[in-house]
Parts: sequence; C-alpha cells; structure tokens
Amino acid sequence: MLRKIALRFTILSVIFVMVAASCAPKTPVATEPPVVATEPPVVVTEPPVVATEPPAEPFVFGILLVGAHNDQGWSQAHYDAGLYIEQNIPDSKMLYLENVYSGSPSYPGQTASQLAEQLVSQGAKLIIFNSDDMKDEALKFANVHLDVYVIGSSDDWTWKDGKNYQESPNQADIMGRMEYGKMMAGCAAALTTKTGKIGYLGPLINDETRRLASSAYLGAKYCWTEILGLNPADLKFKVTWIGFWFNIPGVTSDPTQVADEFFNSGFDVVISGIDTTEALVEAKKMHDAGKDTYALAYDYKSNCDVAPDVCLGVPYFNWGPAYLATITSAIDGTWKEDFQWNDPDWADINNADTSAVGFAKGNGLSTDASAKLDEFIAKLAGGLNLWTGPINLQDGTAYLTDGEVATDLQIWYLPQLLEGMEGQSVSQ
Repeated sequence: MLRKIALRFTILSVIFVMVAASCAPKTPVATEPPVVATEPPVVVTEPPVVATEPPAEPFVFGILLVGAHNDQGWSQAHYDAGLYIEQNIPDSKMLYLENVYSGSPSYPGQTASQLAEQLVSQGAKLIIFNSDDMKDEALKFANVHLDVYVIGSSDDWTWKDGKNYQESPNQADIMGRMEYGKMMAGCAAALTTKTGKIGYLGPLINDETRRLASSAYLGAKYCWTEILGLNPADLKFKVTWIGFWFNIPGVTSDPTQVADEFFNSGFDVVISGIDTTEALVEAKKMHDAGKDTYALAYDYKSNCDVAPDVCLGVPYFNWGPAYLATITSAIDGTWKEDFQWNDPDWADINNADTSAVGFAKGNGLSTDASAKLDEFIAKLAGGLNLWTGPINLQDGTAYLTDGEVATDLQIWYLPQLLEGMEGQSVSQ
C-alpha cells in the first residue's frame, strides 16, 4: 500500500517539473560568434579646404614728368611722391614718363594726352599731369577718358571760383601754397645780402610765376624793413626770366649765364625759381673765387646738397600727403571733382606726412639770420599776411588799398609784378 502511494507521488512530481519547464520563457542561444572589426579606422590626412579670396589687383597710377625724374627739382619732388604712394598704399604701382613737354625731342610728334594713353594701356587707372605746360592736355584727356582719374598739378580747371573752371568730374587739381615758401626764401635773402641786391632767376612768365616771384619780394621787403629796420629804397629786387622751367638749348636763355650776370653785377644773393640748380652751382663757383655769394634753390628738399656752404635754404613742395589722400579716394570710391591749394602744416612745416610746403635751411644761412628767419616763420604761422595793402602793381596801379587783404583770386591771377620789383611782367 505504501509502495503504491510513493509511486504515485513520484509520478506526480515528474509531471509537475515537466509542466513548469514548458511554461518558462525561452532564452535564444547564439549559434555564431559575434562579428569583430579587424581593419583600422579611416583617418583623413588632407587639410580641410578653406575658401580664399583672390589677391587684390594692384592699383596702377602714372605720372607724366615735365623734367627728369632725378632733376633735383620739380619733377623729382613728384617722383618721390610716387614712391611715397607705393609705400603707403598696399599693392600700388607707379609708372612714369619723363621729359614730357611741348616740343620735347624725347617724344617727337606726341602730345601729353597721347602719352597718358600709353600709361593707361599699361594698366594705369589714374594719371598725374605734373606741369602747367600740360594743362590743356590734362583737361582734354580727362574729358575723353571718363573712366580714368586725372590729377593736374598746379592747374585750376576744377576751381569753381576760378577764372578757368571747366566741369571735369574725374579730375582733381592740386597745388601747394608755395607763396609762403617764397616769402621765407625772400626773407632769408634779405637777412643775408650785404649789397642789398637780390636777383630772382625766373622760368617763364604766367600767373603762377608772377605770384611766386612777388611773394619772394614781399618776404624780402618785410624782413629788410621790419626785422632789420633798413630803408626799403635801399633794397633792389630784380627778376630775369629764362623762358621755361629749365634750360632748353636754343630755346631758352641759359640759366648759368643769367646767374653769372647777377653775381657779376653786384647781386650777392640769387633766388632760383626754376626747376634746376644753376643758381647754386654758380654761387659756389663765385664763392670759391673769393666772392661773398649765396643762392636759394627751389622745389626739392635736398637741393642744398649741391652746394651746401653757399645755400641759404630751399622752399620745397611735398606732394605726397595730398596725392595719398586723393589717390585713396579713387580706390575707396569717395573721389570727387576737387581743387586744392594746400597750406603748410604750421605746427611743423617740414612734416613729411602732413605739410604741402616746407623750407629746408642751408649751411650758408648764418646763426643770426636763421634765428630771425624762425621769428618770421612763426609770424606767418600766427597769421601774418603779407598780401595786405597798400600794394601797387608794377605800373603803379593800386591793387590792394591800405589794410585790404587779397583774395585767393587776386593772388592766384596776379596780372603784374609788384611795385618795387624790376623785371618783365608779361611775355612779349
């Protein structure tokens, strides 16, 4: 009986286990091993591509020089201004042609406007016509080539209040107020002369040269009378013109002979108004021969180097700042028709970055004369205006009444030399 009970219990236990196993969740069994990556990862070895802008195209400008680029005068002052532009405007480039003037043997049958077109064909986007000898050609070129910027040195086409205004939207005319520099030259001459006889070696006769020679006379007269306290009747100031800005054999008078004529007739100081250095060279020659002779150069800052011991100084142009500002306006899109007659920087007239006109003293200027010249320059900086009446023209005609201050028009378009000056006022 007990065996039967135990057998039944065993059978029931087996049945219970089988039922429980059938009800449990089934776990899948992996039949293949997992996939394992056996190759190394891909590494990018080339640098990423970065978008870059193409290099800026150089701004090419051209200059037509009336003389040689190394003439130690007007043309070299412009050439140096071109170098100044290259130094201060990244990727700018200067092109130039020299000895460009009417009838120049360097370019037979070619005009300044045609030569300007040559520079444009080489990539120039702006042309500087650096002499009033090219004045008409500058305007002609500007009117034909409206896509090219033009600068006329010493021109007045764009002066709206001037007598010769011509609308020219792509042109700017620039000149420094060299009248102040010539006053300084005249003062230095008056402070140095022992004979009271000052010669002025002039180029050709026009409005510009009349007002510059007359400014030298005004400076000499002021320093002779107001600083030295001498009688104005004892001061002689003579102008002799050679016919152009420099010597052209067979065309002009020889500036060497003109300078010698001054020195041989008792003039002990000669002020140069031409682009070259004959006055200095001849002053040195006379000085070496025992004469007490001196000269003042013109246009170019380093001119006294030609003959430092007889050089009283040089009033010079500094075209760089004005050209830099004007060319920058062409590049940045702010260009406009413009007339500039730029003053010295009275805070520092010899500041290469700010002053349109300067004065470099020479070794020939005595310590006493140098100090007196500084006093005169300080007065100019303080507002002294020598273009104040009474001033008469050479023929005695009243030009400015007592106390009357000249307008810019009266100075720029001076019709004659001034009373007290000897020399030709108009071309014959």
